[in-house]
Amino acid sequence: MILVTGATGFIGPKIVHALRAQNHDVRCLARQPRKASSLRNWDCEIVQGDVTDPASLRRAVAGCDAVVHLVSIIAGRPADFQRVMTQGTRDLVAAAEEAGVGRFVLMSALGVSESSRELVPYYRSKWEMEQAVQASRLEHVIFRPSFVFGRDGGVLPMFIRQVRWSPVVPVVGAGDRKLQPIWVEDVAAHFAKAIDLDAAANRTFELGGPDVVTWNDFYDRIKKVLGKRRISIHVPVPLVEAGAAFAQNLPRAPITRDQLKMLLAGDNVCDVTPALETFGIGLIPLDEQIRRAA
Repeated sequence: MILVTGATGFIGPKIVHALRAQNHDVRCLARQPRKASSLRNWDCEIVQGDVTDPASLRRAVAGCDAVVHLVSIIAGRPADFQRVMTQGTRDLVAAAEEAGVGRFVLMSALGVSESSRELVPYYRSKWEMEQAVQASRLEHVIFRPSFVFGRDGGVLPMFIRQVRWSPVVPVVGAGDRKLQPIWVEDVAAHFAKAIDLDAAANRTFELGGPDVVTWNDFYDRIKKVLGKRRISIHVPVPLVEAGAAFAQNLPRAPITRDQLKMLLAGDNVCDVTPALETFGIGLIPLDEQIRRAA
């Protein structure tokens, strides 16, 4: 039995589906089980609980051979990140150790490191999550994905809507920073294979797609796939910062100040060779990612 936390989010259902395709028994932790109907249709066991409730974590992990931990938040107060991500992971790790879990697979994020951990609360908590897992007695695998693109979630549909409907395409700053998006099903395939692959044990893998592009190139590729002729407008960073400061207080803010800080921190790229050599999973090219989501 494999426990999956965060199974009802954007990436979670894809990972659950990949696990079920390999005939793994899956148990999903859900705060609101009524929202897990698709997971039930895949014959998953649904248990009610929350990562902020240690007792529910102990119940959820009982009898499990592995844990896939995906729960994360992208906005909130520093205390929220600490409570949900840092302490929630520590409690889940403790419960997994107590239950004799064989392997713990963690979702981290590209850009997380000891040097970047003070940049924003999100990075700090992701770093502390990694440290909790690595310091445990559990055999583990940690993934740090780049931007995860998909048809029905994540940020790619928003970018496509911008190009499809807006007469101009806003690009933050000079648009020369680089990104390396990975398709969501490719991420799911890595997680599913990490459950019992000996070569992955106690290692951290950075995940990115096969194409490294600048933001300018990325928007040009969307324009080409959609057959749209749009002018790109480079928005000065201070103006974007002012907009993010205002927008982050709105429901479903398009960008927050912390997200902008992470975007501006540097290129969001990685060396995918270790993951390719270990898992042997073919990666979907960026143009095909865009076509699938268009």
